[in-house]
Amino acid sequence: MSSDADLLADRRNLRRKVTLWRLLAVVGVIGAAVIAGLAWTGRTPGTLSQAHIARVTISGFISGDRRTLDLVKSLEDSQAAAVIIRIDSPGGTVSGSEALYDALRRLAAKKPMVAVVDGLAASGGYIAAIGSDRIVARQTSLVGSIGVLFQLPNVSQLLETVGVKVESIKSSPLKAAPSGYEPTSPEARAALQRVVDDNYDWFKRTVRERRKLAEPEVALVADGRVHTGRQAAALKLVDEIGGEPEAIAWLERDKGVAKGLRVRDWRRASESSSLGLWSVSEAMARAAGLDTLAAVLARAADQPLGLRLDAPLALWQPAVEK
Repeated sequence: MSSDADLLADRRNLRRKVTLWRLLAVVGVIGAAVIAGLAWTGRTPGTLSQAHIARVTISGFISGDRRTLDLVKSLEDSQAAAVIIRIDSPGGTVSGSEALYDALRRLAAKKPMVAVVDGLAASGGYIAAIGSDRIVARQTSLVGSIGVLFQLPNVSQLLETVGVKVESIKSSPLKAAPSGYEPTSPEARAALQRVVDDNYDWFKRTVRERRKLAEPEVALVADGRVHTGRQAAALKLVDEIGGEPEAIAWLERDKGVAKGLRVRDWRRASESSSLGLWSVSEAMARAAGLDTLAAVLARAADQPLGLRLDAPLALWQPAVEK
């Protein structure tokens, strides 16, 4: 009888130990995941308190989203000794690009900043670039596309063909104009042209002031075309040919940034959590040595869910061959 009681007591003790170890294992996994996530984003307590060079990537469509603006603002009072803005963007909305430019100028007033064009800095992407103190571009990068665009599809002829007519009651003829349901009136086209021209004047004025160009030089580069990095250097749109090493060398040489500082990526927080699906997937890809896949996942995480096409755009895109 006593042997059965001892056996039952041993089983209970074993069950308690197994339960305890399971709880400790779960806590350990959660803690490891949190630490790994913080380390991957470069935001562990130790790294935040140490001097470093912050790298912020501006890629894809620029919409002036709050997460990006908050990220730039968070750098103002950080321990970052300098900031590298890595740009690979075709642009975005004019207002979104202006908001990003203003945020970068406020940051540049507190931290030395250099932009590195990694592939493309066109339209709104170039507006972001001139927010920095210096622009470095690769020889084959595409830079420029200084201009403003407003476009929308017009399906009025298609609707007429299929026998559909959209009727509207408006307070004035220019309300909700232009509309894709009817041909654009001359009055609406003229009104929108004035909006585009006003935004275009702001774009050119900003380029002139930031790049210290004379009016003839601005006229030469502000016709909407893109330029290679070498062409852009000759046109004074960028300061130097190179990449991140040249950008860091300039920070150390001209801005007094200490040599040998580690470059750390500063990333936008996920809308759902700091370790969202895209972030975890990218971390796993990097851990497996799949850097190309990790870069694709990082770009996917940065893309907005929708594009605001109901506003003037500072956006570059290749012409479609017909």
